[in-house]
Amino acid sequence: MLDALAHTLRRHPDRPAVLGATRTGSVRTTATSGDLADLADRCTAALHARGVRPGGTVGVALRPGPRALAVMLAVHRLGARAAVLDPGAGPDVLRARLALAPPDIVLADAAAQAVAGWARPLAGRARLALPHLAELGPVATVGPRLPGCAPALDAGVRGTPLPRPVDGDGDAAIVFTSGTTSRPRAVVHTRSSLAAGMATVAELVRPGAGRPVLGGTFFVLVPSLASGAPVALPARSPGALSRQLRCLSPQSTYLTPPRLRSVLARGGRFGGRVWTGSAPAGAELLTRVKRAGADEAWGVYALTELFPAAAVEQADKAAFTGDGDLAGALLPGVRAATGASGELLLTGPAARDRYLGEAPDPWIATGDRARLDGGRIVLEGRLKDMVLRRAENVYPGLYEPSLHVAGVELALLVGVPAGDGDERLVAVVQPGPGADPAALRAALAGPLARMGTARPDAVLFDDVPLAGRSLKPDRAATARLAARRLAEGAGR
Repeated sequence: MLDALAHTLRRHPDRPAVLGATRTGSVRTTATSGDLADLADRCTAALHARGVRPGGTVGVALRPGPRALAVMLAVHRLGARAAVLDPGAGPDVLRARLALAPPDIVLADAAAQAVAGWARPLAGRARLALPHLAELGPVATVGPRLPGCAPALDAGVRGTPLPRPVDGDGDAAIVFTSGTTSRPRAVVHTRSSLAAGMATVAELVRPGAGRPVLGGTFFVLVPSLASGAPVALPARSPGALSRQLRCLSPQSTYLTPPRLRSVLARGGRFGGRVWTGSAPAGAELLTRVKRAGADEAWGVYALTELFPAAAVEQADKAAFTGDGDLAGALLPGVRAATGASGELLLTGPAARDRYLGEAPDPWIATGDRARLDGGRIVLEGRLKDMVLRRAENVYPGLYEPSLHVAGVELALLVGVPAGDGDERLVAVVQPGPGADPAALRAALAGPLARMGTARPDAVLFDDVPLAGRSLKPDRAATARLAARRLAEGAGR
């Protein structure tokens, strides 16, 4: 589909590709198809001139948008793989992750470099943190440069001829998902698995040429543009997002459940077909979306390892009366099974090839307990320790070791239900004998600041419950303890 997109952009160079909304409510074109194609060609030539070859790794620290899409097209053409760098992961985690996949070059926009350098104090208040990017490898700037930024990607290499596109399969993307700083874990998708996932999205969403699609993920942008539909990136503020929906009248909209709730809280209206995922979306939320004007409201069950796997429309979800959460019918090509513990296992053409450093494995252990009901997935709870907060996965094992500063005996990160499927992230810290709470809070300030977007909503000092003959920390009991303490007004 990336090849199809490249051809589509060239066939219709004057067609609007990326749309924006002004404060007055009018629609403007921020990039045409020809603009995207030209940008992708320049990125391809520049990366090739800098030595990126088939099988190489390109670190990508770019905000979603035309430049990030052009970079992905360039990396695909060169037969390299993109390693996605998340500023919210924190510098310690990011260093450990990239030690597993050292990049040949890091591409970063001015915002990412500001987070990593001269604007670090400001970025810290936004819970973003990167190491100095130069620690990760050679750095080049994509987009406008600001003082202190690395040289532009195409600096000194303009006019370099384009290499022939690489054909065949191979690694395409590395997405870090879990593990610890000592044992990072990363999903590796191949060119064929990405293509299969995007084809499934195209079949499910059926974007039509000419009418806008609102969404910011790679799996939304590529199928839409390849079908001739212009795309719009969701505005950040709820008010601006509501105005955007009103003036664009998108045929399809993809937003996470928290963003849907923020639009509904502002009295925003929807139209066309609305899709949501990345966090639980109950029948009540989907029903509210349809009442706000959507023709259809869909919940999508997907993983980084397989996107998408199943989908359900509001009417079917509201009609479901069985136990558990109806995640939807398996999408074409996806196969499911359950393990001995009831864990949901998935496979299919869009499944990731492997985890970085591990052998290929066609079956994905989802960490979700589920049952299969006539080709539909019914979720019965998570088996993993993962905490889901504001549509972001937080893996406690990544961050708990950093909380064990002097004076801390035990520390756990747990999720406490916050309503409608979301969770609050709480650190329960057990002080050692005689530890001074004030000194302990001061000692924890640094590790908490480095946790980025995984920083907990509350820190509680209490004894961590233990269980079993080996007296291991009991996460379930700790979560209940945290919920009770928060209800009593504890924490910060």
